[in-house]
Amino acid sequence: MSTTVTTTRGPVRGERRADGSLRFLGIPYAQPPVGDLRFAAPVPPEPWTEPLDATAYGPTAQRRPFGEIVIIPEPTIPGEGVLNLNVFTPDADPEAALPVLVWIHGGGYVAGSAASPWYDGATFNRDGVIVVSLGYRLGIEGFLHLDDAPDNRGVRDWIAALEWVRDNIAAFGGDPAKVTIAGQSAGGGAVQTLLAVPSAQGLFRGVISVSGAALRPDGPEVARSVSRLLTSRTGIPATAAALRDLGDDEILALQDRLAEEGPDREGVPALLTLAPFADGELIPVPVQEALTAGDAGGDVPLMLGFTEHEFTMIPAPEGLPVPLVLGGLGLDAARIEAFTEAYVAGGEALLFGQALTDATFRAPNLAVADARAARERPTWLYEFAWRSPVMGIAFHCLDLPFAFDVLDAEGVAPVAGETPPRALADAMHRAWVGFVTDQDPGEEWPRYTTDKRTTMVWDAESGTAEDPLSGVRSIWLG
Repeated sequence: MSTTVTTTRGPVRGERRADGSLRFLGIPYAQPPVGDLRFAAPVPPEPWTEPLDATAYGPTAQRRPFGEIVIIPEPTIPGEGVLNLNVFTPDADPEAALPVLVWIHGGGYVAGSAASPWYDGATFNRDGVIVVSLGYRLGIEGFLHLDDAPDNRGVRDWIAALEWVRDNIAAFGGDPAKVTIAGQSAGGGAVQTLLAVPSAQGLFRGVISVSGAALRPDGPEVARSVSRLLTSRTGIPATAAALRDLGDDEILALQDRLAEEGPDREGVPALLTLAPFADGELIPVPVQEALTAGDAGGDVPLMLGFTEHEFTMIPAPEGLPVPLVLGGLGLDAARIEAFTEAYVAGGEALLFGQALTDATFRAPNLAVADARAARERPTWLYEFAWRSPVMGIAFHCLDLPFAFDVLDAEGVAPVAGETPPRALADAMHRAWVGFVTDQDPGEEWPRYTTDKRTTMVWDAESGTAEDPLSGVRSIWLG
């Protein structure tokens, strides 16, 4: 059965599902970023009068999946109108004023898709929460500094989608004053970035950052270094004029050239080469600095955390000693020894991946939690520690089907086993619903404070612990 809702640009026709909820897929929040708009700031869609069919997912900016690190099934859908979003709602009642969860997918800022079955909003709808998932420009098109185009175009896309939510979500049964933004990996970095963007303030009231990635050196000079590297390796100027007419495969080939190792990479980050950066305007200062030393986000409630072993499955490059890696990540001899002693019991082969895990996820997010706690800002910290029986560790992305309560979805059994713990999904999902609804995950999970550092440890038997990450702090944060 179809249902039509009128947005500020025109009517959209969605479908009612077997459980009674509604979904509206592929709604454009901006014009297709093609031609003169390819590297421009997002522009609102042209109005339409006839109902727009919103019963199938729209095109994705992803043209090639990220790789083996990401286990999430994320379809690639061809088409130009990649700046679209999906709305999952219990019912399109303009008087309902339901809380809203806006989801930003991950994928290293170069891949990912809002069309994943893991991001289906039906279970949140069951619990009285609307879900909006959005697509945005990736890689070169979203994040490469260009001399003749606005910086951080992908970030501008997030803001444009949130403005669409502000202006339209009431027609779908939502309350624009009760919006929580959430994302995982690059999406977790995205929502932390939005905390540091002045023009995004007021578009959301809460933030959930899942495995927010923080490793890339930030700032305009780093961004310019990436652009210079592209030109020196390819001969193509880092300008919108030079890139505008290139095809998808040509853009991907340029991104591959940027990722290659070489002595000319000085000043260029090894990971997350294309990502949001402090441009001095949209993003005034580096996000990590803004969240740990500045006033970014103010008193906006923040739930953040990570899995215990994020990238631990990644083997060390052949011939690269782990102590050298640790030194490159900023550890002195004493801390290298402490790190090795802490993790060598798991096997020396896992030390490299655990170093990436700690440096990219656990330590930076712990620093944010500590800084916010020192300012008495509402913060909840967690670690997902349930170990998959398939791989024996709590790896990157494993927590998502539990938080979304989609254990039966495509792709879950191959990574979580045939019988993942139902109680864990119930508890995690309940905490998310509580946070989105009441800006508090529940009385069984107290805030993170400087005196107790209470942390939720998600496992087959979940519970809070006082400062279980003290070892990570002493090694990486001092």
